[in-house]
Amino acid sequence: MSASVSLAVTHLLPVAADSFDKDKVTPGVLGFIVFAAMALAVWALMKSMNKHMGKVDFQEPADPEADAGGPKGKGRASRQAKPQQG
Repeated sequence: MSASVSLAVTHLLPVAADSFDKDKVTPGVLGFIVFAAMALAVWALMKSMNKHMGKVDFQEPADPEADAGGPKGKGRASRQAKPQQG
């Protein structure tokens, strides 16, 4: 380190220390940029999720065995738990 840099640091450091409050810490510009980037990413993910959820078909296809009167015990109703009395 040259003498002029060393001299500048020794003179500027106390001035910066006087104007800097050690008890007050703020996130600054970098914190805002990171927060804005995360907010933008969440917005983009939500928009993409809504687009993909719009493509989902929630209607269940008809069961061909239920319409044809298939064998007992294979229908949906027989697999469901029956409420117990008592």
